[in-house]
Amino acid sequence: MYIGLISDTHGVFSPEFKEFLQPVDQIWHAGDFGGGMDLAHQIAQFKPLLGVAGNCDNYDLRFEHPLYRFFECEGLKVLMTHVGGYPGRYDSKARKLIDELKPDIFVCGHSHILKVVRDPKREMLVLNPGAAGIQGFHLVRTALRFHIDSGKIHGLEVFNLDR
Repeated sequence: MYIGLISDTHGVFSPEFKEFLQPVDQIWHAGDFGGGMDLAHQIAQFKPLLGVAGNCDNYDLRFEHPLYRFFECEGLKVLMTHVGGYPGRYDSKARKLIDELKPDIFVCGHSHILKVVRDPKREMLVLNPGAAGIQGFHLVRTALRFHIDSGKIHGLEVFNLDR
């Protein structure tokens, strides 16, 4: 499975991101779609979409994209939520879910800062794709794409676009 990972679009899904995500099988969106269901549907028409609602998303969007998702992809357990944090500094709600569900991959957004880090204590990979939109303090818009095959993640690529 070839995955594209974005977050914090805040109403913007630019042609440059579509080009970067063109080869992926599925897009994961870690919240703060902005633009309500219209943007979510636009992304879903482009590629199959699996997303979570963020703190800036309206309630209509939350009916289709819950506050968190826990699922399996190619033998790996994935937990995705918008507000997450990092090893040693997880949001309390995220930490509770992590400790209960024990994912192999934890996906979050919210910070607008791209970060890929291993949590050795929990033996999981933490992925935050940064922000794909133009709202916020970030200077670079970012996204990730990677392959998941037979319980392994590989071929991680970063996309950077000056804001």
